[in-house]
Amino acid sequence: MVFSSLLFLFRFLPVTILAYYILPGRCRNLVLFISSLVFYAWGEPVYVVLVLFSTATDYITGMAVSHYKKRGLKKKAFTAVVCSAIINLSLLGFFKYAGFLISNLNMLPGVMLKEADIPLPIGISFYTFQTMSYTIDVYRGDAKVQKNFITFGAFVSLFPQLVAGPVIRYKTIAGQLKKRTESIDLFYKGIFRFITGLGKKVLIADQLGILWNETAAMEDLHLTTVAAWLGVIAFTFEIYFDFSGYSDMAIGLGAMFGFTFPENFNYPYESKSITEFWRRWHISLGTWFREYVYIPLGGNRKGRGRQFINIAIVWLLTGLWHGAYWNFVLWGVYYGVLLVTEKILWKKFFIKLPAAIRHIYTMAAVTFGWSLFAWQDMADSSVFMKAMFLQAEAGIANRQVLYLLYSNFFILLVAVIFSSSLPKKFITGRLFPEGTVKREVAGIVFVAFISASCVAMLVNSSYSPFLYFRF
Repeated sequence: MVFSSLLFLFRFLPVTILAYYILPGRCRNLVLFISSLVFYAWGEPVYVVLVLFSTATDYITGMAVSHYKKRGLKKKAFTAVVCSAIINLSLLGFFKYAGFLISNLNMLPGVMLKEADIPLPIGISFYTFQTMSYTIDVYRGDAKVQKNFITFGAFVSLFPQLVAGPVIRYKTIAGQLKKRTESIDLFYKGIFRFITGLGKKVLIADQLGILWNETAAMEDLHLTTVAAWLGVIAFTFEIYFDFSGYSDMAIGLGAMFGFTFPENFNYPYESKSITEFWRRWHISLGTWFREYVYIPLGGNRKGRGRQFINIAIVWLLTGLWHGAYWNFVLWGVYYGVLLVTEKILWKKFFIKLPAAIRHIYTMAAVTFGWSLFAWQDMADSSVFMKAMFLQAEAGIANRQVLYLLYSNFFILLVAVIFSSSLPKKFITGRLFPEGTVKREVAGIVFVAFISASCVAMLVNSSYSPFLYFRF
Protein backbone atom coordinates (compact mmCIF):
# COMPACT_ATOMS: atom_id res chain seq x y z
CA MET A 1 0.00 0.00 0.00
CA VAL A 2 1.32 3.43 -0.87
CA PHE A 3 0.29 6.85 0.44
CA SER A 4 -0.49 8.09 -3.06
CA SER A 5 -3.25 5.54 -3.66
CA LEU A 6 -7.02 5.81 -3.42
CA LEU A 7 -7.08 2.74 -1.17
CA PHE A 8 -4.88 4.46 1.40
CA LEU A 9 -6.51 7.88 1.12
CA PHE A 10 -10.16 6.81 1.31
CA ARG A 11 -10.11 3.54 3.25
CA PHE A 12 -7.04 2.77 5.33
CA LEU A 13 -6.26 6.26 6.64
CA PRO A 14 -9.85 7.29 7.61
CA VAL A 15 -10.45 3.96 9.40
CA THR A 16 -7.13 4.22 11.27
CA ILE A 17 -7.75 7.83 12.33
CA LEU A 18 -11.28 6.96 13.47
CA ALA A 19 -10.10 3.99 15.55
CA TYR A 20 -7.19 6.00 16.97
CA TYR A 21 -9.34 8.86 18.26
CA ILE A 22 -12.42 6.86 19.33
CA LEU A 23 -10.53 4.43 21.56
CA PRO A 24 -9.07 5.50 24.94
CA GLY A 25 -5.63 7.10 25.02
CA ARG A 26 -4.00 4.00 26.51
CA CYS A 27 -5.00 2.03 23.38
CA ARG A 28 -3.53 4.43 20.83
CA ASN A 29 -0.11 2.82 20.52
CA LEU A 30 -1.87 -0.51 20.07
CA VAL A 31 -3.99 0.97 17.26
CA LEU A 32 -0.84 2.26 15.57
CA PHE A 33 0.94 -1.08 16.00
CA ILE A 34 -1.89 -3.15 14.55
CA SER A 35 -2.72 -0.72 11.74
CA SER A 36 0.97 -0.49 10.80
CA LEU A 37 1.22 -4.27 10.53
CA VAL A 38 -1.91 -4.30 8.35
CA PHE A 39 -0.43 -1.51 6.22
CA TYR A 40 2.79 -3.49 5.69
CA ALA A 41 1.07 -6.85 5.25
CA TRP A 42 -1.13 -5.42 2.49
CA GLY A 43 1.82 -5.46 0.13
CA GLU A 44 4.18 -7.83 1.97
CA PRO A 45 2.00 -10.41 3.82
CA VAL A 46 4.88 -12.87 4.31
CA TYR A 47 7.50 -10.37 5.39
CA VAL A 48 5.38 -8.91 8.17
CA VAL A 49 6.85 -11.84 10.14
CA LEU A 50 10.28 -10.32 9.48
CA VAL A 51 9.18 -6.98 10.93
CA LEU A 52 7.86 -8.75 14.03
CA PHE A 53 11.07 -10.77 14.34
CA SER A 54 13.23 -7.63 14.15
CA THR A 55 10.95 -5.98 16.72
CA ALA A 56 11.20 -8.94 19.10
CA THR A 57 14.97 -9.22 18.62
CA ASP A 58 15.73 -5.65 19.61
CA TYR A 59 13.10 -5.59 22.32
CA ILE A 60 14.81 -8.58 23.97
CA THR A 61 18.38 -7.38 23.38
CA GLY A 62 17.44 -3.92 24.66
CA MET A 63 16.08 -5.48 27.85
CA ALA A 64 19.26 -7.53 28.17
CA VAL A 65 21.48 -4.46 27.72
CA SER A 66 19.55 -2.58 30.40
CA HIS A 67 19.63 -5.59 32.76
CA TYR A 68 23.40 -6.06 32.47
CA LYS A 69 24.18 -2.34 32.71
CA LYS A 70 22.27 -2.02 35.97
CA ARG A 71 24.44 -4.79 37.41
CA GLY A 72 27.65 -3.28 36.11
CA LEU A 73 28.23 -6.10 33.61
CA LYS A 74 29.36 -3.91 30.71
CA LYS A 75 30.93 -6.75 28.71
CA LYS A 76 27.69 -8.71 28.72
CA ALA A 77 25.75 -5.57 27.82
CA PHE A 78 28.12 -4.99 24.91
CA THR A 79 27.70 -8.62 23.85
CA ALA A 80 23.92 -8.07 23.70
CA VAL A 81 24.47 -5.04 21.43
CA VAL A 82 26.75 -7.08 19.19
CA CYS A 83 24.15 -9.86 19.00
CA SER A 84 21.53 -7.30 17.95
CA ALA A 85 23.83 -5.92 15.25
CA ILE A 86 24.75 -9.38 13.95
CA ILE A 87 21.13 -10.55 13.75
CA ASN A 88 19.88 -7.35 12.11
CA LEU A 89 22.73 -7.05 9.64
CA SER A 90 22.55 -10.76 8.81
CA LEU A 91 18.87 -10.40 7.89
CA LEU A 92 19.61 -7.29 5.84
CA GLY A 93 22.60 -9.00 4.22
CA PHE A 94 20.67 -12.14 3.32
CA PHE A 95 17.65 -10.46 1.79
CA LYS A 96 19.45 -7.54 0.16
CA TYR A 97 22.96 -8.70 -0.72
CA ALA A 98 22.99 -12.50 -1.05
CA GLY A 99 22.09 -12.42 -4.73
CA PHE A 100 24.62 -9.68 -5.41
CA LEU A 101 27.39 -11.62 -3.64
CA ILE A 102 26.62 -14.90 -5.43
CA SER A 103 26.42 -13.29 -8.87
CA ASN A 104 29.83 -11.70 -8.34
CA LEU A 105 31.38 -14.90 -6.97
CA ASN A 106 30.14 -16.72 -10.08
CA MET A 107 32.37 -14.46 -12.14
CA LEU A 108 35.43 -16.16 -10.60
CA PRO A 109 36.96 -19.12 -12.50
CA GLY A 110 35.52 -22.46 -11.38
CA VAL A 111 32.77 -20.98 -9.21
CA MET A 112 29.22 -22.05 -10.15
CA LEU A 113 26.91 -21.23 -7.28
CA LYS A 114 23.14 -21.33 -7.69
CA GLU A 115 21.75 -17.86 -8.30
CA ALA A 116 19.64 -16.55 -5.42
CA ASP A 117 16.31 -15.02 -6.38
CA ILE A 118 15.27 -13.45 -3.08
CA PRO A 119 12.61 -10.71 -3.14
CA LEU A 120 13.65 -7.61 -1.20
CA PRO A 121 11.27 -6.90 1.73
CA ILE A 122 10.03 -3.32 1.42
CA GLY A 123 11.56 -0.96 3.98
CA ILE A 124 14.04 -3.45 5.45
CA SER A 125 16.92 -0.97 5.16
CA PHE A 126 14.95 1.65 7.09
CA TYR A 127 13.50 -0.39 9.95
CA THR A 128 16.75 -2.35 10.41
CA PHE A 129 18.63 0.89 11.07
CA GLN A 130 15.89 2.08 13.42
CA THR A 131 15.87 -1.05 15.56
CA MET A 132 19.68 -1.14 15.71
CA SER A 133 19.82 2.48 16.85
CA TYR A 134 17.50 1.66 19.77
CA THR A 135 19.75 -1.03 21.22
CA ILE A 136 22.87 1.09 20.71
CA ASP A 137 21.26 4.11 22.38
CA VAL A 138 20.18 2.03 25.38
CA TYR A 139 23.77 0.79 25.71
CA ARG A 140 25.16 4.33 25.43
CA GLY A 141 22.67 5.64 27.97
CA ASP A 142 21.09 7.96 25.40
CA ALA A 143 17.68 6.27 25.79
CA LYS A 144 15.85 4.36 28.49
CA VAL A 145 14.83 0.78 27.82
CA GLN A 146 11.26 0.34 26.59
CA LYS A 147 9.55 -2.37 28.62
CA ASN A 148 6.21 -2.23 26.83
CA PHE A 149 6.36 -4.46 23.74
CA ILE A 150 3.35 -2.79 22.11
CA THR A 151 4.92 0.66 22.46
CA PHE A 152 8.21 -0.59 21.06
CA GLY A 153 6.39 -2.37 18.24
CA ALA A 154 4.57 0.85 17.40
CA PHE A 155 7.97 2.60 17.12
CA VAL A 156 9.45 -0.01 14.78
CA SER A 157 6.43 -0.50 12.53
CA LEU A 158 4.97 3.02 12.59
CA PHE A 159 3.36 3.11 9.14
CA PRO A 160 3.97 6.80 8.31
CA GLN A 161 7.70 6.12 8.00
CA LEU A 162 7.99 2.31 7.94
CA VAL A 163 8.84 1.69 4.30
CA ALA A 164 10.85 4.74 3.21
CA GLY A 165 11.82 6.73 6.27
CA PRO A 166 12.76 9.18 7.57
CA VAL A 167 15.11 6.99 9.63
CA ILE A 168 13.84 7.94 13.08
CA ARG A 169 16.02 7.05 16.03
CA TYR A 170 14.25 5.82 19.15
CA LYS A 171 15.68 8.52 21.40
CA THR A 172 14.14 11.17 19.12
CA ILE A 173 10.54 10.12 19.79
CA ALA A 174 10.85 8.08 23.01
CA GLY A 175 9.01 10.75 24.99
CA GLN A 176 6.29 11.03 22.34
CA LEU A 177 5.69 7.28 22.38
CA LYS A 178 5.06 7.48 26.12
CA LYS A 179 3.01 10.67 26.11
CA ARG A 180 2.01 13.00 23.30
CA THR A 181 -0.56 15.73 22.92
CA GLU A 182 -2.89 15.54 19.95
CA SER A 183 -4.63 18.77 18.96
CA ILE A 184 -6.81 20.18 16.19
CA ASP A 185 -4.05 22.64 15.27
CA LEU A 186 -1.42 19.88 14.97
CA PHE A 187 -3.86 17.68 13.05
CA TYR A 188 -4.56 20.49 10.57
CA LYS A 189 -0.82 21.12 10.13
CA GLY A 190 -0.43 17.40 9.51
CA ILE A 191 -3.10 17.45 6.79
CA PHE A 192 -1.47 20.48 5.15
CA ARG A 193 1.96 18.83 5.19
CA PHE A 194 0.58 15.53 3.93
CA ILE A 195 -1.27 17.17 1.03
CA THR A 196 1.85 19.17 0.15
CA GLY A 197 3.81 15.92 -0.11
CA LEU A 198 1.02 14.26 -2.08
CA GLY A 199 1.11 17.14 -4.56
CA LYS A 200 4.88 16.85 -4.92
CA LYS A 201 4.56 13.16 -5.69
CA VAL A 202 1.51 13.03 -7.94
CA LEU A 203 1.59 16.39 -9.69
CA ILE A 204 5.34 16.87 -10.14
CA ALA A 205 7.44 13.73 -9.52
CA ASP A 206 5.22 11.33 -11.46
CA GLN A 207 5.07 13.69 -14.44
CA LEU A 208 8.85 14.09 -14.48
CA GLY A 209 9.13 10.31 -14.17
CA ILE A 210 7.31 9.96 -17.50
CA LEU A 211 9.91 12.20 -19.16
CA TRP A 212 12.79 10.29 -17.55
CA ASN A 213 11.37 6.92 -18.59
CA GLU A 214 10.87 8.12 -22.15
CA THR A 215 14.47 9.28 -22.54
CA ALA A 216 15.86 6.24 -20.68
CA ALA A 217 13.99 3.93 -23.07
CA MET A 218 15.39 5.57 -26.22
CA GLU A 219 17.42 3.32 -28.46
CA ASP A 220 21.04 4.26 -29.09
CA LEU A 221 20.22 5.45 -32.61
CA HIS A 222 17.72 7.99 -31.26
CA LEU A 223 19.44 9.08 -28.05
CA THR A 224 20.99 12.52 -28.48
CA THR A 225 23.18 14.48 -26.10
CA VAL A 226 20.37 16.93 -25.32
CA ALA A 227 17.95 14.03 -24.73
CA ALA A 228 20.37 12.39 -22.30
CA TRP A 229 20.80 15.60 -20.31
CA LEU A 230 17.07 16.30 -20.43
CA GLY A 231 16.42 12.82 -19.04
CA VAL A 232 18.91 13.02 -16.20
CA ILE A 233 17.71 16.52 -15.26
CA ALA A 234 14.16 15.13 -15.16
CA PHE A 235 15.37 12.31 -12.89
CA THR A 236 17.22 14.82 -10.70
CA PHE A 237 13.97 16.64 -9.99
CA GLU A 238 11.85 13.47 -9.96
CA ILE A 239 13.83 11.85 -7.17
CA TYR A 240 13.78 15.06 -5.13
CA PHE A 241 10.03 15.62 -5.38
CA ASP A 242 9.32 11.90 -4.99
CA PHE A 243 11.40 11.40 -1.85
CA SER A 244 10.88 14.81 -0.24
CA GLY A 245 7.17 14.36 -1.04
CA TYR A 246 7.17 11.02 0.80
CA SER A 247 8.98 12.63 3.74
CA ASP A 248 6.43 15.46 3.85
CA MET A 249 3.63 12.90 3.85
CA ALA A 250 5.30 10.88 6.62
CA ILE A 251 5.83 13.99 8.76
CA GLY A 252 2.25 15.08 8.10
CA LEU A 253 0.84 11.68 9.03
CA GLY A 254 2.93 11.68 12.19
CA ALA A 255 1.46 15.07 13.16
CA MET A 256 -2.07 13.72 12.68
CA PHE A 257 -1.29 11.18 15.41
CA GLY A 258 0.48 13.65 17.70
CA PHE A 259 4.10 12.98 16.66
CA THR A 260 6.74 15.49 15.66
CA PHE A 261 9.18 13.83 13.26
CA PRO A 262 12.51 15.45 12.32
CA GLU A 263 12.87 17.10 8.93
CA ASN A 264 14.47 15.03 6.19
CA PHE A 265 15.07 17.68 3.49
CA ASN A 266 16.09 21.33 3.59
CA TYR A 267 16.09 22.56 -0.03
CA PRO A 268 19.23 20.60 -1.00
CA TYR A 269 19.31 21.99 -4.55
CA GLU A 270 20.18 25.41 -3.12
CA SER A 271 23.51 24.06 -1.85
CA LYS A 272 26.84 25.62 -2.73
CA SER A 273 28.99 22.56 -2.01
CA ILE A 274 28.63 18.80 -1.90
CA THR A 275 29.21 18.90 1.84
CA GLU A 276 26.28 21.28 2.23
CA PHE A 277 24.16 19.19 -0.13
CA TRP A 278 24.52 16.12 2.10
CA ARG A 279 23.58 18.16 5.15
CA ARG A 280 20.32 19.04 3.40
CA TRP A 281 19.45 15.77 1.56
CA HIS A 282 18.08 12.70 3.38
CA ILE A 283 19.11 14.29 6.66
CA SER A 284 17.98 11.35 8.80
CA LEU A 285 20.21 8.86 6.96
CA GLY A 286 23.21 11.19 7.08
CA THR A 287 22.63 11.68 10.80
CA TRP A 288 22.44 7.91 11.35
CA PHE A 289 25.74 7.26 9.58
CA ARG A 290 27.41 10.14 11.42
CA GLU A 291 26.16 8.99 14.85
CA TYR A 292 26.70 5.24 14.48
CA VAL A 293 29.55 4.90 11.97
CA TYR A 294 31.58 8.07 11.35
CA ILE A 295 31.96 9.25 14.96
CA PRO A 296 32.63 5.75 16.40
CA LEU A 297 35.35 5.33 13.75
CA GLY A 298 37.01 8.47 15.08
CA GLY A 299 35.39 11.14 12.93
CA ASN A 300 37.84 13.99 12.44
CA ARG A 301 39.50 13.56 15.83
CA LYS A 302 42.46 11.44 14.73
CA GLY A 303 44.04 13.52 12.00
CA ARG A 304 43.17 14.31 8.41
CA GLY A 305 44.34 11.02 6.96
CA ARG A 306 42.12 9.02 9.30
CA GLN A 307 39.24 11.42 8.65
CA PHE A 308 39.48 10.77 4.90
CA ILE A 309 39.50 7.01 5.50
CA ASN A 310 36.42 7.36 7.71
CA ILE A 311 34.64 9.38 5.02
CA ALA A 312 35.53 6.71 2.44
CA ILE A 313 34.13 3.94 4.67
CA VAL A 314 30.92 5.85 5.38
CA TRP A 315 30.30 6.55 1.70
CA LEU A 316 31.06 3.03 0.60
CA LEU A 317 28.48 1.84 3.13
CA THR A 318 26.05 4.58 2.09
CA GLY A 319 26.28 3.43 -1.52
CA LEU A 320 25.74 -0.20 -0.53
CA TRP A 321 22.83 0.76 1.75
CA HIS A 322 20.98 2.06 -1.29
CA GLY A 323 21.21 -1.20 -3.18
CA ALA A 324 23.10 -4.36 -4.10
CA TYR A 325 24.35 -3.16 -7.47
CA TRP A 326 27.71 -1.86 -8.60
CA ASN A 327 26.25 1.46 -9.70
CA PHE A 328 25.39 2.25 -6.06
CA VAL A 329 28.91 1.31 -4.96
CA LEU A 330 30.31 3.59 -7.68
CA TRP A 331 27.88 6.32 -6.63
CA GLY A 332 29.06 6.09 -3.02
CA VAL A 333 32.73 6.16 -4.05
CA TYR A 334 31.99 9.16 -6.30
CA TYR A 335 30.62 11.18 -3.41
CA GLY A 336 33.36 10.02 -1.07
CA VAL A 337 35.97 11.36 -3.53
CA LEU A 338 34.10 14.65 -3.95
CA LEU A 339 33.76 15.18 -0.20
CA VAL A 340 37.43 14.42 0.48
CA THR A 341 38.47 16.71 -2.40
CA GLU A 342 36.33 19.52 -1.00
CA LYS A 343 37.89 19.18 2.43
CA ILE A 344 41.39 19.36 0.91
CA LEU A 345 40.68 22.32 -1.38
CA TRP A 346 37.93 24.19 0.49
CA LYS A 347 40.02 26.88 2.20
CA LYS A 348 42.56 27.11 -0.60
CA PHE A 349 40.18 27.22 -3.55
CA PHE A 350 36.42 26.60 -3.19
CA ILE A 351 35.62 29.23 -0.57
CA LYS A 352 37.20 31.92 -2.78
CA LEU A 353 34.85 31.23 -5.69
CA PRO A 354 31.67 33.32 -6.15
CA ALA A 355 28.57 31.71 -4.61
CA ALA A 356 26.93 31.35 -8.04
CA ILE A 357 29.90 29.37 -9.37
CA ARG A 358 29.90 27.08 -6.33
CA HIS A 359 26.16 26.48 -6.79
CA ILE A 360 26.61 25.63 -10.49
CA TYR A 361 29.46 23.24 -9.64
CA THR A 362 27.36 21.56 -6.94
CA MET A 363 24.31 21.06 -9.13
CA ALA A 364 26.43 19.80 -12.04
CA ALA A 365 28.12 17.27 -9.73
CA VAL A 366 24.80 16.21 -8.17
CA THR A 367 23.09 15.83 -11.55
CA PHE A 368 25.94 13.67 -12.84
CA GLY A 369 25.75 11.67 -9.61
CA TRP A 370 22.08 10.92 -10.29
CA SER A 371 23.06 9.58 -13.72
CA LEU A 372 25.16 6.97 -11.87
CA PHE A 373 22.39 6.30 -9.37
CA ALA A 374 19.55 5.85 -11.88
CA TRP A 375 21.00 2.90 -13.83
CA GLN A 376 21.39 -0.50 -12.21
CA ASP A 377 22.72 -1.95 -15.47
CA MET A 378 26.24 -0.58 -15.92
CA ALA A 379 26.20 -1.26 -19.67
CA ASP A 380 23.10 0.89 -20.16
CA SER A 381 24.59 3.49 -17.84
CA SER A 382 27.78 3.75 -19.92
CA VAL A 383 25.80 4.24 -23.14
CA PHE A 384 23.71 6.98 -21.53
CA MET A 385 26.71 8.77 -20.06
CA LYS A 386 28.59 8.64 -23.36
CA ALA A 387 25.60 10.37 -24.93
CA MET A 388 25.73 13.02 -22.19
CA PHE A 389 29.30 13.84 -23.12
CA LEU A 390 28.85 14.39 -26.87
CA GLN A 391 29.33 10.74 -27.90
CA ALA A 392 25.74 10.05 -28.91
CA GLU A 393 25.15 8.16 -32.16
CA ALA A 394 22.15 10.40 -32.88
CA GLY A 395 24.16 13.59 -32.47
CA ILE A 396 23.49 16.57 -30.24
CA ALA A 397 19.76 17.07 -30.86
CA ASN A 398 16.87 16.14 -33.13
CA ARG A 399 13.19 16.98 -33.59
CA GLN A 400 12.05 14.39 -31.08
CA VAL A 401 14.06 15.85 -28.22
CA LEU A 402 13.06 19.40 -29.14
CA TYR A 403 9.43 18.30 -28.94
CA LEU A 404 10.07 16.68 -25.54
CA LEU A 405 11.73 19.86 -24.32
CA TYR A 406 8.86 22.00 -25.58
CA SER A 407 6.10 19.78 -24.18
CA ASN A 408 7.77 19.42 -20.75
CA PHE A 409 9.08 22.95 -20.36
CA PHE A 410 6.32 23.99 -17.93
CA ILE A 411 6.72 21.04 -15.55
CA LEU A 412 10.51 21.51 -15.56
CA LEU A 413 10.06 25.21 -14.76
CA VAL A 414 7.69 24.32 -11.91
CA ALA A 415 10.27 21.81 -10.62
CA VAL A 416 13.06 24.40 -10.66
CA ILE A 417 10.96 27.00 -8.84
CA PHE A 418 9.48 24.72 -6.17
CA SER A 419 12.76 22.93 -5.42
CA SER A 420 13.93 26.27 -4.01
CA SER A 421 12.83 28.07 -0.85
CA LEU A 422 11.69 31.17 -2.77
CA PRO A 423 7.98 30.21 -3.07
CA LYS A 424 7.75 29.45 0.65
CA LYS A 425 9.47 32.70 1.60
CA PHE A 426 7.22 34.72 -0.69
CA ILE A 427 3.97 32.98 0.25
CA THR A 428 4.52 32.88 4.02
CA GLY A 429 6.44 36.14 4.28
CA ARG A 430 4.58 38.51 1.97
CA LEU A 431 1.49 37.00 0.36
CA PHE A 432 -0.02 35.20 3.37
CA PRO A 433 1.73 36.25 6.61
CA GLU A 434 1.47 33.81 9.51
CA GLY A 435 -1.34 34.33 11.99
CA THR A 436 -3.67 36.07 9.56
CA VAL A 437 -7.17 35.00 8.51
CA LYS A 438 -6.09 35.34 4.91
CA ARG A 439 -3.44 32.70 5.49
CA GLU A 440 -5.90 30.27 7.07
CA VAL A 441 -8.35 30.64 4.20
CA ALA A 442 -5.57 30.26 1.65
CA GLY A 443 -4.43 27.09 3.41
CA ILE A 444 -7.90 25.54 3.20
CA VAL A 445 -8.19 26.47 -0.49
CA PHE A 446 -4.72 25.01 -1.15
CA VAL A 447 -5.56 21.72 0.56
CA ALA A 448 -8.86 21.43 -1.32
CA PHE A 449 -7.36 22.28 -4.72
CA ILE A 450 -4.28 20.01 -4.43
CA SER A 451 -6.39 17.17 -3.02
CA ALA A 452 -8.88 17.37 -5.88
CA SER A 453 -6.09 17.61 -8.47
CA CYS A 454 -4.26 14.60 -7.02
CA VAL A 455 -7.40 12.46 -6.79
CA ALA A 456 -8.21 13.30 -10.42
CA MET A 457 -4.70 12.24 -11.44
CA LEU A 458 -4.81 9.06 -9.35
CA VAL A 459 -8.16 7.96 -10.79
CA ASN A 460 -6.67 8.05 -14.29
CA SER A 461 -3.17 6.78 -13.49
CA SER A 462 -1.53 3.42 -12.97
CA TYR A 463 0.29 2.23 -9.83
CA SER A 464 3.30 4.46 -9.11
CA PRO A 465 5.37 3.48 -6.06
CA PHE A 466 7.87 5.82 -4.44
CA LEU A 467 11.43 5.49 -5.77
CA TYR A 468 12.88 4.82 -2.32
CA PHE A 469 10.64 1.77 -1.83
CA ARG A 470 13.27 -0.28 -3.66
CA PHE A 471 16.01 0.61 -1.17
